[in-house]
Amino acid sequence: MPRTTDEVEFKLDKVGAIERIREDIQAVLSHDPAARSWLEVFFCYPGLHALWFHRLAFALWWRQFILLGRIVSHFARFLTGVEIHPGARIGRRVFIDHGMGVVIGETAVIEDDVIIYKGVLLGGTTVERTVRHPWIQPRVVIGSNACILGPIIVGAEAKIGSGSIVIRDVPEGATVVGVPGRAVKRKGHDGVLAHADLPDPIARALTAVADKLNQSERRIALLEAATPQCKVGGPEERKSVDLNLSLFDEEGFEDGEGI
Repeated sequence: MPRTTDEVEFKLDKVGAIERIREDIQAVLSHDPAARSWLEVFFCYPGLHALWFHRLAFALWWRQFILLGRIVSHFARFLTGVEIHPGARIGRRVFIDHGMGVVIGETAVIEDDVIIYKGVLLGGTTVERTVRHPWIQPRVVIGSNACILGPIIVGAEAKIGSGSIVIRDVPEGATVVGVPGRAVKRKGHDGVLAHADLPDPIARALTAVADKLNQSERRIALLEAATPQCKVGGPEERKSVDLNLSLFDEEGFEDGEGI
């Protein structure tokens, strides 16, 4: 169900600035194999810089320096390509990889240890001044260009596939793919989003239909064998068609083939 302002809000931990920076850098080093050193991370990761600017903007916003908080947020957007509203609540060790095009709305909540790839949108679905953005629980991984819309809850350790559009609550540990997003797995993960190894719900549905048709073909063949008078024709006139084509096999999706 959509979350409301009556729910227990996510409380931000009070951690010293130096400790928070150290955690942020370590999160990048842990999740990005391209990161070689803490100096490289400190100077060359715009997603990290966007989070640091957001903390300043958030502090100003909640002290009622509304315009100043928005100015800091806007300046960070210009520098990093990441737009985070100063009212958004973001937890510890969040990693925004690459960052370009990420948009996080005012009432969004992102808990600890979340990974966000480029182009992600945490957006609202109403113009009313109420809770209208998603709540992302701990250890969620959100793939590139995914859109999560409305005051929904994405459960802990869920994975959102690249390009998915999510408009309903996501259970804990689920994997969501497609437009609109559908949960195709309901188990935990190791904290890494395997972009090339996500289930295809459409291919699964077509495979199920093909299996059902093949079962019907076999049953018809057995009935014809038992009642020769009902037989349509000889083997040359009526051939059983095997619908389990490579289109539905795993191999059929290699090298850009398949559906």
